[in-house]
Amino acid sequence: MKLFVTSLLLCFSLGLQAQVKDKDVLFTVEGEPVMASEFIRVYNKNLDLVKDESQKDIDAYLELFVNYQLKVKEARRLELDKDPNYLREFNNYKKQLTKNFMADNKVTDALVEEAYHRTTNDVKVSHILVRLDETETDTTAVYNQLLELRERVAKEGYTAVQKAVHNGKTIFAEDLGYFGGFKMVYPFETVAFNTPKGEISMPFRTRFGYHILKVFDKRKSLGEVTVAHIMISNKQKDSTVVPETRINQIYKKIQQGEKFESLAKQFSNDKSSAKKGGALAPFTGGQLSSKEFEEVAFSLENQGDISAPFKTAYGWHIMKLIRKKGIQPFEEVKVQLQNKVKRDSRSKLINSALVKKLATKYKVEENKEGLTYFESIITDAYFKQAWKTPEGFDADNTLIRIGDVSVSNKAFSDHLMSNQRKYNNRRANPKALIETEYNAFYEAQVLKYHEDNLEFENEDFAFVLKEYRDGLLLFDLMEKEVWNRAAKDSVGLKAFFEKNRANYTWKDRVDAVILSSASERKIDQLREALLNGADIDEMYSKLITERSSTLITTQDVFEEGHASLPKDFEFNKGTSKIYNHNDSYHVIYVKEVFPPGHKTLDEARGKVVSDYQAYIEDDWVDTLSKRFKVKLNDSVLKRVKKQILKK
Repeated sequence: MKLFVTSLLLCFSLGLQAQVKDKDVLFTVEGEPVMASEFIRVYNKNLDLVKDESQKDIDAYLELFVNYQLKVKEARRLELDKDPNYLREFNNYKKQLTKNFMADNKVTDALVEEAYHRTTNDVKVSHILVRLDETETDTTAVYNQLLELRERVAKEGYTAVQKAVHNGKTIFAEDLGYFGGFKMVYPFETVAFNTPKGEISMPFRTRFGYHILKVFDKRKSLGEVTVAHIMISNKQKDSTVVPETRINQIYKKIQQGEKFESLAKQFSNDKSSAKKGGALAPFTGGQLSSKEFEEVAFSLENQGDISAPFKTAYGWHIMKLIRKKGIQPFEEVKVQLQNKVKRDSRSKLINSALVKKLATKYKVEENKEGLTYFESIITDAYFKQAWKTPEGFDADNTLIRIGDVSVSNKAFSDHLMSNQRKYNNRRANPKALIETEYNAFYEAQVLKYHEDNLEFENEDFAFVLKEYRDGLLLFDLMEKEVWNRAAKDSVGLKAFFEKNRANYTWKDRVDAVILSSASERKIDQLREALLNGADIDEMYSKLITERSSTLITTQDVFEEGHASLPKDFEFNKGTSKIYNHNDSYHVIYVKEVFPPGHKTLDEARGKVVSDYQAYIEDDWVDTLSKRFKVKLNDSVLKRVKKQILKK
């Protein structure tokens, strides 16, 4: 028994030793520690992103990570972290990142679930709005006016009241049609979804004034659709191509039995989808910028249905329905909805809930008596943007205490000063004004304190912020030391190209005209004419002029592997045999054959510049490894490997 317990304790002890601790240093760069926990976190985060299997090897990835830290060290040596442009960009990013970590999760989750319901349902609404200034506190008359209009709508019907009261200035009576979540301001959206079908709401306020609304219908949203399309762009390099004519030619080919996917690969100008037979990513109602495209997509009923040619701002299209599916599951759209909620006005609810929690956490103390003092010093000058704090103003008195920070009267007076223009020529009760502005100021101060301390309180936030801080530095450094150098060093680039010329070559190429048709007989006739001496240029011009609906012509220089060339294409000058390619028949007239050969520097420039940059970077990293001493902790590395391989 003793032996068993001893063995168990030994195993437990070894298990503890194998775990990497927060304070374990994996290596140092010129004496500066890099923690093992940081390496593990970066490795695990990027594991699924890397395509190169060698980068999944821990030793190989460690080498990349060490090189990364060397570059960061060099950036700091060059004081790039003090550059004003760097600091401005980093601070902008920090503000954006902070928003993602500044939320009350319970409130956020409730709002996201609510948003899901509202984005998966539509409501058809008409409303009446009586305009009212946001700062107006005397609302009784307007509220009663809306109550009277509500009674009239109930008795006379909405349309009759709409015609009688709408003036487009102070009163708006409008049909809003169907809408879902995020299409209206949040208070309006909430009343619309909470009002039963056929009912009229009680008066309610938004920033525009007071409304009543009537709900005419409620329905499920349109769901999601996946389509493929063939697009002929409005912008054509070949001036002889008329987009509408070309799309009608293709449509006739489809009607004659040619495959949609094959024609998309051959002729669609949307290159990103053409190689996939025209297939696009799934989309939902309201997601696309093109209303025409979306309307056609949702009008197709059955899988495989093909639309007639139609026009959008981008050109002419033919569309094929791949599949329709209903509302997307909550888990698939949860993250997207979270982001929308945080950007929307409903985020104020999240902030208010968070401030309430933070006030307890930081033991916030308020000097409410100070507000009475501010009410007494607000004068009519405030509504003319001419207000200043009076002589003898008690600037240093503490209005709010948050943790170890005191917020003075001066800070609140500055807030009031900066918001004067909101109230220009708009009279407001001083007590209501101070209460409104103080509430906004109080929330902002509590959130600011939380934001300032977030990096020290939240490990995830600190890690992501460091990752961006270093990454941004690295970008500036690489631009300075590698990318710009490669672009500007024309002599070095040319020498590199000459030394590695064998890496930059053309495959077989042809200057050719491709004649394509679904009719083998038509292609055979054209081939016969070419074999009998017909001039290809005259034939091409004639065919372009005729704009035949059964024949499409393409002229260019094609390299081996081009999508328009059959895989078994023979690179011979003159008239080719007939090929069956992409479910069409083709004859290819080859004007000139260009055999494999070396590219010029201009022809290969993009690839040469990229390779030269990699060459410069490798040489530069060697220099950095000599400049900064790296010391690896082997025992910690062993534990790192055990921890990673366990997963």
